[in-house]
Parts: sequence; C-alpha cells; structure tokens
Amino acid sequence: MGEPGLVPIEQVRSFVLESLEPLAPVELPLAEALGCVLAGPLVAGESIPPFDCSAMDGFAVRAADVATVPVELRVVAATMAGQEPAGPIAAGEAVRVMTGAPVPPGADAVVMIERTTDPGGGRVRIEAVAKPGQFVRPAGDDARPGDEVLPGGDPLGPAGLGIAASLGALKLLVHPRPVVGVISTGDELASGPAPLRAGAIRDSNGVTLAAALRQSGFGAVDLGTVGDDEDEAVGAIEAAVKRCDAVVTSGGVSVGDRDVVKSALARLGGTSARWFQIAVQPAKPFAFASLAGGRPAFGLPGNPVSALVSFELFVRPALRRLAGHRALDRPRVTALAGEAFRRRPDGKV
Repeated sequence: MGEPGLVPIEQVRSFVLESLEPLAPVELPLAEALGCVLAGPLVAGESIPPFDCSAMDGFAVRAADVATVPVELRVVAATMAGQEPAGPIAAGEAVRVMTGAPVPPGADAVVMIERTTDPGGGRVRIEAVAKPGQFVRPAGDDARPGDEVLPGGDPLGPAGLGIAASLGALKLLVHPRPVVGVISTGDELASGPAPLRAGAIRDSNGVTLAAALRQSGFGAVDLGTVGDDEDEAVGAIEAAVKRCDAVVTSGGVSVGDRDVVKSALARLGGTSARWFQIAVQPAKPFAFASLAGGRPAFGLPGNPVSALVSFELFVRPALRRLAGHRALDRPRVTALAGEAFRRRPDGKV
C-alpha cells in the first residue's frame, strides 16, 4: 500500500508542462543557433543548385552522340567549378567538366573520366553509353523557390545550418535556449576547500545542476547559496527572475521546520505555486511556481541524488518546452528483466 497523499509523476509533469509556452522567438546568427529550435519553416528563395551542373569529373556530351560506343568526340572547352559555362556544344563535341562545374548548353549527359581515354589531338574516346540526364544535377534538384527546406519546430543540427547557409541565410528565427539561475539553500552549506565548521557540508548541488543544465543545452547561472531564511530566499529568487528565464533551487521543499523554499515560492507565485509529495523514490518532495513574466521556478529536494532525479523528471522536460522542443524526454527503450527483482511494493516508482 502506498503512502496517502502521494501524487503520481505524470500528474505533476502535466501540471508543470501545461503552464509553460515556448520562449518568444529571436534572430540568432547561424554560428549561435546550433541546437536551437526553428520558430517557423525555412523556405528557399532560390534554386539549389542554381544551374545544371556535373555530378562527376568527366566530359559533358550529347547523349545522342554516344548511343553507340566507342566513339571519339572533339573537346572544345574545359570548365571548372566556379567558372562560367562553356558555349553551346554541337554534334560530335564534348566539354571537359569537373564536379560542380556548369554543364554547357546542348549537353544532356556527363561521362565519368574513368570511362574515357585520351587518343590525343584534342579529342576524347568515349567507352561507355550515356543516357540523357546521366551525372547531371539539374537546377533546383535540391530545392526550388518556395520549397520548405527545414520545418519549423525542429532543432537545428550541423546539416540544417549548412542548408540555411546554402540559401544565403546569415540569421535564423529560433526559440532561444533558456538561461536558468541555480540557487542552493541551507544554513549548513559551505563552498571551497576551507575546513568545515561543525555541522556544515559542502554544496555540490549548485555545480551538479548547472552542469546538467549545460549538458542539456541550456544556459546556467550559478547564483550561490542562501540560508534557511524565508525573506532571504524570496530576495534571491526575485533577483534570479530578473536576469534568468527560469530558476532552479535545491533544498527547503520537504516537511522540516526550516524548509522555507516552498513558502518563498508561495509568496512569490501566489495561486500558481504548488507543493507536491510525489509517488517516486528518490525525489519525493517538489515545489513549482510561475513567477513574474510567467518564468517558472522549480524547487528540488536537497539530497544530491534526489535533486538530479527531480531535474530529469520535471525540470529538463519543462525547459525543453520553453526552448520550443516537441520531444521533451530522452529516448526510451523497453527492456525485459532476465530475472526477478526483489522489491517491496510501496506505491512509489
């Protein structure tokens, strides 16, 4: 039998996620947009490639001239990538082309260099039949004006940024990465290598949570520690909201006499503030509130393992929603146990 009053994980997740919307879009340079989510589709304004070009090093020819092989053709020009196309070719003529070079007017196929020999005298011997369109990338093969080349709502990877660059984009409209303030609470906390006073412990949650935020692609601001004083906690959270998109605290959300974070969030968040005892172990206590400007504040337990579990279950998915992601959770797999697990059922995950 489970503990009375415990709230299922999914109910808490739904409460948190339903209160959030993606951050307003901003324009970012391509170099800063990696991992950000496109706020709308990227539409091509030009053709890619902009001209018919060769997909191979070889010779541009008229397919009708090489329907029967071997055959010798007169080489009338050579064109490299980046050069203007050669003039139109006539029957019995060929143009030497490199990969990416424009295919001259009149040519409708390319024969790869490996299927040719050099008989000398400005001629080329074609050893293989070429069909119309062979090794020719027509203009607009990848995209034409008006084509949606990247959908809105997708995160930008290296390939997507390359596509944007190929269209001449310098900036993209994206949902920004949330910047999150991290606050550790507790009179017992100390930092650094100095000898500890009686009853003190060193804070690890600040470093752990800031690292988890950065690893997940968010900005993190370590705002240090505050003591077990409600007014101090309120002041620290208010200051964090002024410079960050969200706030994550650790400690002060359980049922102890000096667990002041949940009361601080209630003061700041009003009716939006909720405190939960969740049917999970570890990470049972959790607090949440929507603060000024709709900025979310997450109150996590002080135990380091509990804090990290709570971050994964509730904070990371919520911040991904702020960042505009549609997939909020890490990839999941289903596994079958090879043997029984000994566990006393208690209603908690």
